[in-house]
Amino acid sequence: MFTALSEQLAAVLKRLTGRGVLSESDVTEALREIRRHLLEADVSFEVTRGFVERVRERAVGVLLVKSVSPGQQVVKLVHDEIAGLLGGSRSGLDFASVGPTVILLVGLQGSGKTTTAAKLARRLKLEQKAPGLVAADPYRPAAAEQLRQLGKQIDVPVFGVGDGAVGAQHAAPVDVPDLVRNALREAESARCRTVIVDTAGRLQIDAALMDELKALKAAVTPREVLLVADGMTGQDAVKIARGFHDGIGLTGVILTKLDGDARGGAALSIHGVTGVPIKFIGTGERVVGAQHAAPLLEPFDPVRMAGRILGQGDVVALVEKAAATVDAKAAERLAQKARSKRGMDLQDFLVALKQMQAMGPMKQVLGLLPGVNAKALQAIPADDKRLKHVEAIVLSMTPAERADPGLLSGSRKLRIAKGAGRPVQEVNRLLEQFQQMRKLMKRM
Repeated sequence: MFTALSEQLAAVLKRLTGRGVLSESDVTEALREIRRHLLEADVSFEVTRGFVERVRERAVGVLLVKSVSPGQQVVKLVHDEIAGLLGGSRSGLDFASVGPTVILLVGLQGSGKTTTAAKLARRLKLEQKAPGLVAADPYRPAAAEQLRQLGKQIDVPVFGVGDGAVGAQHAAPVDVPDLVRNALREAESARCRTVIVDTAGRLQIDAALMDELKALKAAVTPREVLLVADGMTGQDAVKIARGFHDGIGLTGVILTKLDGDARGGAALSIHGVTGVPIKFIGTGERVVGAQHAAPLLEPFDPVRMAGRILGQGDVVALVEKAAATVDAKAAERLAQKARSKRGMDLQDFLVALKQMQAMGPMKQVLGLLPGVNAKALQAIPADDKRLKHVEAIVLSMTPAERADPGLLSGSRKLRIAKGAGRPVQEVNRLLEQFQQMRKLMKRM
C-alpha cells in the first residue's frame, strides 16, 4: 500500500543524508517535498500540516547542535513523527479478567467485517483465547451463513445462527440486542473466553444504524468496540471512523485491504484525526492461507510500520512470520542434511520451497528486509508463479529421481517437462541451479 509514498520519502531523505552539512533552507525544502508527497498519498491536510511543523521545530534544534551526522538525525525525527502519526506505540486488545471478553466489530458494508471477524477469531485461537463468533446481522442475506462457513473453516463455534433467527427472509423485525444476549449465554456455556460479535453494516452511516449499535453496546457492555475500515477508501475511511467514534465510541480500528494499491492516507490519518489506535491490519481475502501459514491479520505496530514506510524494513515481522510458518524441526533436519557429505536432494528442496511459499508472496517477504526499498523490489524478478512452476517440475519426478538427480536422462527430462507443462529448458535450468545451491550449502 505504501509503495509510492515509501519510494518518494526515501528519495527525499537520501538527499539529506548524502550531505555533510545541512542548512535550514535544505530542511525547509525537504519538508516541502515531504508535505507534497503526504498530501498526494491522501493524508489529511490537518495531520500533514501538524506533522511538518513538528519536524521543522525539532530539526532546527538538531541543526543548532551541529551534530556530526545531521542528515541521519533528521531521518530519525521523520521516523519518530511518522510513528507518532500512526499511534506511537502498539495497542493490544483489552481482555476481561472474569467472564468472556466481548469484542464488537462495527463498520459499513463491503469493508470486510465478516471475514475480519473470522481472521481475528483464528488469531485468538492460536493465542489460546478460546474464541466464539456471534452472527448479529439480520438484514444482509446469508450473512449468518457466511459466518457459519468461515467458522467451520477455522474450527470456531458460531452462535446466533440456529433456529433460523438470522436472515433477510424474516418479515418480522429481529431484536438484535436480545439476539446477541442469548448468543452470549450460549457462548459462555460453551466455555468461550472471547466472543466476537459481527454486527450489521449499512451503505452509509445513518441514525438507525447508530441507534441499533448504541442499544447493542448498552446491552452487552463490550470490552472492545473495533471499527473495520477499508484501507483503500482513503479519506472516506477517516470520515467513517470519526462518525462511528462520535456515535458509539470506538476503542480501536482494524484496517483491511492493506495489501492493495491504495495510497495509504487512511492509515496515516485515522489516529491523528480521531485519537483511536489502529490495532490490526488485514491482508488478503482468505481467512486461512497456506497450510501452517500465519493469520492474515497482524497486530499493528506504529514504530515498525514507520520503518517499512521509510524503506528501513521490518526484521521483527520477518522473524515472526518465519516462526509462525516454518517447521523448526524440519528446518533443522534440512540444515543438517545440507551440510552432510551427501547433501540435500530435490525432495528436501521441495520441502524448503513449500515452507517459503507459506510465508506469503515473495516480494512481500523481501520488502521486510532492511534496505530493500520499493524501487529495488520492482527490479527483483521474484515471480510467485515461477515457484509454482518449480514445484510442478519437482512433483513430476519419481521419488528415485528426486533422491538422485543424476538418473535424469534426456527422455526422463522430456517426460517431466510434459508432466509439469513446462519446456525442457526450464527443467535443465532448475537442475543447474539446484546443483549450484547444493555445492554452496556444503561449503557453509
